[in-house]
This record gives sequence, structure tokens and C-alpha cells, in this order.
Amino acid sequence: MGKTVKTIGVLTSGGDAPGMNAAVRAVVRTAIFNGIKVIGIRRGYNGLLNGDMFEMNLRSVSDIIQRGGTILYTARCLEFKEPAGVEKAKNICIESGIDGLVVIGGDGSFRGARDLSNLGIPCVGIPGTIDNDISSTDYTIGYDTAMNTAVEMVDKIRDTAQSHDRCSVVEVMGRHAGHIALNAGIACGATCIIVPELPFDLDEMIMKIKRIQKTGKEHFIVIVAEGVGNVSKIAEEIEAKTGIESRATILGHVQRGGSPTVRDRVIASQMGYHAVSLLKQGIGNRVVGMRGNDIVDYDINEGLAMVKPFDKQLYQIADEISI
Repeated sequence: MGKTVKTIGVLTSGGDAPGMNAAVRAVVRTAIFNGIKVIGIRRGYNGLLNGDMFEMNLRSVSDIIQRGGTILYTARCLEFKEPAGVEKAKNICIESGIDGLVVIGGDGSFRGARDLSNLGIPCVGIPGTIDNDISSTDYTIGYDTAMNTAVEMVDKIRDTAQSHDRCSVVEVMGRHAGHIALNAGIACGATCIIVPELPFDLDEMIMKIKRIQKTGKEHFIVIVAEGVGNVSKIAEEIEAKTGIESRATILGHVQRGGSPTVRDRVIASQMGYHAVSLLKQGIGNRVVGMRGNDIVDYDINEGLAMVKPFDKQLYQIADEISI
């Protein structure tokens, strides 16, 4: 059992994700319910270092659960990556009376939380990133909304691809992870899905398109994860070797926005509640996650060392049913 926690801070860091506001809301409401004061920190660690903070109350988080983005804003902070920056953040927390910190973000944000915890400020990380690429959790806040947005956009692209007998090569987000690409690809009935976790042979993919073309299919969807890239080149190769007019589309940051889904709102609320429950006990240096349907937590160092498997069986299913 650690010291009594009277005041906690909450910040969002790294890329924004739908559902972050739901997590902030849960943190604030849970803390206040338990008699804990909450300091909102704007623009992540950058705001912490620059004192951009304010006291939050119950009404500070009214009518935000349905909003995308983050009301606390987010920013990168190179200064915080240096030991002197972390030391400065620790001193600011002490001067501001912050006994613990909830950090909502990705692996980079968690490393900052670990460093600050090591200096005596208990921190708890909540996974918020649309890529679902945090190893210590099955699910990250924003992932479901991003997938649904990607599917909605690809469905619209399919309409025009079908009208013109085209092949649409669509890049979805996922710099180092193909989870959005795989699930959106299955949901959209994509002919081919290209992810960074698995090697791909462009010529084999083109042969597959040709085989399917012989069965009478005249329009195609190819989903490519951002980490693979080169969608324009892929489209050019497909058109050159199949004769099918091919167009490349990069969905981009539209996938980060929008009102979060029910799943993102509920899980964000559960994770926010769990994070405050830990800090209430004086427990820090933890990262909240999801295993199956359960909310769990790990030591941050343990969480950062985990390796997240790619669902090869689901990928095989996608390949076999897209003939």
C-alpha cells in the first residue's frame, strides 16, 4: 500500500484516438466519487512541463463521451525524452501536489510514464491508439471506431470501383501493425490484404486477381496497411499486368476522427475506472489492458517487453474466402 492519494493528474499523449474523452471522463468521475482531486493536463507531457494545467470537476467532462479527439489535446514532447525533462516533470508534480498520474496513449507515452514512476510519481497507463499495436493488451481505445470508419470509407470506394470495373488499392492506418487492414479487409470483402507482419509477393497477388477475374468478377479491392505503403506503385503494377484500371486511395487521418463506437466508449470507461482504482491504492508503474473480456494491469516494464502476435489464422481465413 502506497501513500494516500489526494490529487491525481490526467493527460492524453501521442496520436489522438476516439474514446480518449470517454476515458478522461471515467478518470475524473471515478476520482471525484472517491474524494480525489483531479488536475487536467493539456497537450500531454508538453503541458506538464509548461504548467498548462487546470482543476477538473464533474461538469468538466459533461457531454464529451460522444466526442472524438481529446478535450485535453495532445502533443509530442522531445524534452520529456531526456532525463532532465523527466526530472523537471517530477518536480512540477510535487510542486502542484499531484500524487499520481493517468497517462492515456501508446507505447511512447507509457515509456514516459515508466520514467516518471521511477522517480517516485506513481503513473498508470491506459492504451489509447487506433492501431491496436500495444503488446500488453488485446484491445486499445479507438481501434473499433477506426475500423468502422475504414470500412465505411471503403464501402463508398467500392461503389465507384464497381461502377467503373476498377481495382481500388486502399491504404488504411497501421504504421507497424496490420490489425486495421486485416479486419477492415475481411469486413469489406477485399480480394487481397497486405500487412507489415507478413511478406507479400506482388506478382502472386496479381495472379490471384487474374484467376478471380476469370470467374466473372470485374472490380476489386486491395487493402494495404500504412506500414507497407507504396499504394500508388501497387496500383500501377496491377493495371500494367492485368489491364484493370486501378486507383490508389489513402484514407489518412479521417480514421482518427469521429464519434467513438459503443465498444470504445465502454472499454475506455472501464479502463479509466481501473486506472483510478490503482492510484487510489498508491499503486503506480502499471499499464491497464484487456485480456479476453477482462480489464487487467501489468507492470509497465513487463508490458513494454511483451510481443503482440498477429492473427495468422484470421489472415488465412481472409485469403481463402476472397476467391
